[in-house]
Amino acid sequence: MTGWGSARWQRLRGRRPVLWVAAAVIAVLLIGGAVFAVTASGDGPKPSVAASAPPSQAAPTEAAPTPSPTVQPGADIRGPLDLLLVGVDTRVSIPSWEPHADAVLILHVNAGLDSGYLFSLPRDLVVDIPRFPKSGYGGGRTKLTHAMSYGSKRGKGKPSAAQGFQLLSQTVSRYTGIKKFQAGAILNFGGFQKLVDELGGVDMYVDQKVVSKHRQPNGHGRTLRGGDYVGPQATYNPGKRHFVGWQAIDYARQRYTAGGDYARQRHQQQLIKAILTKALSTGLPTDAAALNRLLKALGGSVDVITGERTPIEYAFALHQLAPQNLKLVSLPGSGVGSGSGYRGEQLTSVGRGFITQLRAGKADAYLKAHPTLLVKR
Repeated sequence: MTGWGSARWQRLRGRRPVLWVAAAVIAVLLIGGAVFAVTASGDGPKPSVAASAPPSQAAPTEAAPTPSPTVQPGADIRGPLDLLLVGVDTRVSIPSWEPHADAVLILHVNAGLDSGYLFSLPRDLVVDIPRFPKSGYGGGRTKLTHAMSYGSKRGKGKPSAAQGFQLLSQTVSRYTGIKKFQAGAILNFGGFQKLVDELGGVDMYVDQKVVSKHRQPNGHGRTLRGGDYVGPQATYNPGKRHFVGWQAIDYARQRYTAGGDYARQRHQQQLIKAILTKALSTGLPTDAAALNRLLKALGGSVDVITGERTPIEYAFALHQLAPQNLKLVSLPGSGVGSGSGYRGEQLTSVGRGFITQLRAGKADAYLKAHPTLLVKR
């Protein structure tokens, strides 16, 4: 896709897993938008106006100037909007490691910019990846996750996730028929754990038992030995749970569980909604100092790519998109091939049908006819 602005990419520090969920960018957009909304509504600071001179001293022929109305950033942005959110797999210990798209989510915001749909595409979805001269890739049919890595190549230079994002967005556009993504984001682990902790943790409903492959019950990493992890494992049992940062991220990244990657996609979406709900209930939207702490906590964990518009403009434009108006959609799929001949995943006709009806503006009617696509809680 052409027209994307360049994005800064910072490598993770230390031995940390990447973030598989795209919650950070949505939190930034919506919380930032709420700040602007409060200011615009008159509840925030107002510009000072000089006091009028006493009647005896006022010039009889001059009227006091009328302040011009302030035009808020992004006030001219119109829906519908499509945002591409990507969690990237990167290995800081290997300088030549090419980033892989480990989570690919699409946020579609309706024309009124006050409601929307969030859905994921399987990382192993078999797709046609177009040729990409910038990286020397000639095109091919393979797993979606590879589009980022194929596009990131820069000869002898360090692979670029921002460049890989360009090929990934082209690939997703070709598969979904969504012609243009107005904004996007690349996310890594970075300061995301600090973000959740800054919010005081999040509350989630665990819908199935999940045993961690990566963490011990105390939060420490499990030992990698002989190509696999060993030692005690953190376990998340069904029910209402309060998660601190490491727990929330660990729970949402597990795919070696019942339901595999489709369960992980569902948990990622639930975590996104939990973060938004917590953020908008803590007073952060009206507290500029708290908002600054939140953005600082993000650190280098997110790169927002918005073309000709800024993240602040989209923040204001999306200030009415509350968590309760965001529908989480799970697209069913199945494996392609079998046994040692496994090639990847494909969406079922019902899953592909949702994308078709979304483009046609008929998503609500389609979800009413296929209610099992909606992710609960």
